Amino acid sequence: MNVHFALLALLADGPRSGLRLCEELAAGPGGMLPLNARRVYLALARLEQAGLVESGGAGADDPRQEFRITGGGQRELAGWLRTTPVPAAPPGDELVLKIQLAGQVPGTDVHEVIQAHRRHLIELMQRRTRASPDGDGQNLGRALAGYAELFRLDSVIRWLDTAEKLLGPGPAGRAASGPPADQTWVSDADRDRAVASLGGHFAEGRLTRAELDERLTTALSAQTADDLRRLMADLP
Repeated sequence: MNVHFALLALLADGPRSGLRLCEELAAGPGGMLPLNARRVYLALARLEQAGLVESGGAGADDPRQEFRITGGGQRELAGWLRTTPVPAAPPGDELVLKIQLAGQVPGTDVHEVIQAHRRHLIELMQRRTRASPDGDGQNLGRALAGYAELFRLDSVIRWLDTAEKLLGPGPAGRAASGPPADQTWVSDADRDRAVASLGGHFAEGRLTRAELDERLTTALSAQTADDLRRLMADLP
């Protein structure tokens, strides 16, 4: 599946011959396995049959034949870049590939793509946090599995934060995400304490359910001590 979108991403930058596409993929994104020329030409033929790319009709396996992306291919690529992984599947290589390709597609804001995935992961963490077993009488196996999933999601969010820092400012010139040098990074334990404290304030009636959900999202994505201080500033 990924080879099709890698080809669309390359063609979004302009027409290319089959030979050039093979060469660029050979030195291409780290989220892909090495591809042989036969697989690349088969993928091009399928994309052409689907109306996502077009050529001059000389045959998809002609190394001199140039291909260009169609309007349908542009829409397919844009949708795939922003489609979040299914919860049961580890994001891993596919998410790495999406971020790499998003940075190569003209007119695509890679920071907006990152934010779409970050928002999805934070929402998953919120649901896992509310469903996480806690206290006596709970199934230990389910508790361990639940916390393992929470930590996995948190690690992917941290990777997205790092990727955004490495990519630098977005199109509007805004700074990449990440704390200034004079701010302190918060730890998982800091976030956990903030989440527990917010739950206590909700139980005591200081927060509505909507306010709790909003603050949990902020707490789970907090990067600095200032983020958490601002979050709790109006609470005793």
